[in-house]
Amino acid sequence: MGVKDAVVKRFQQLCRERNIKINELANISGVTASTAYSLMDSSRRDVSIVTIKKFCDGLGISLGEFFSTPEFDALEQEIQ
Repeated sequence: MGVKDAVVKRFQQLCRERNIKINELANISGVTASTAYSLMDSSRRDVSIVTIKKFCDGLGISLGEFFSTPEFDALEQEIQ
């Protein structure tokens, strides 16, 4: 799994836990729904740390809490 996939999986998990949809996450985070759906789109590979931070703020969690999961710990190095 790549970094982008891990980010998407984590936001999906957090939304399920809070019983909210991605467009609701966008609203509470102060970003447009198109930005949220773009982040969740598997064909788009880039993800902005600023957008991740806004979503974390909307969810009331820190970046540390967001990235503190086994999926992120298990990511392979990007540089070969």
